[in-house]
Amino acid sequence: MRLHRTLGTTVGALLLALAVPTSAHSTTGDFLYKTSTGQDAGVSDQASGVCINLPGITEEAPGNSPENYTVSTATVFLETDCNGDTYTAMDPGKKLGEDTKIRSVIFS
Repeated sequence: MRLHRTLGTTVGALLLALAVPTSAHSTTGDFLYKTSTGQDAGVSDQASGVCINLPGITEEAPGNSPENYTVSTATVFLETDCNGDTYTAMDPGKKLGEDTKIRSVIFS
């Protein structure tokens, strides 16, 4: 009888653990870029699925030359708040040149 209760309790606990939502995933590694003044900048170990307006970037002058050294795909946007039709998906390890203008990024 005890075996049935123990087994039932274990199975119930396992099902409950699987049903509880997990916290947001994060990406590890560095995402580097140049600010509008040409300074090197970057963000590290960011949450996945959260848009980041890149530090050192303004509405008047975007950053450029993004380099994705994270373990996730980074999607860079010309506009702030990850808005607009101008964006580029960057696989891990991908580097883009000065002609790629950026203001925000989101990681998968």
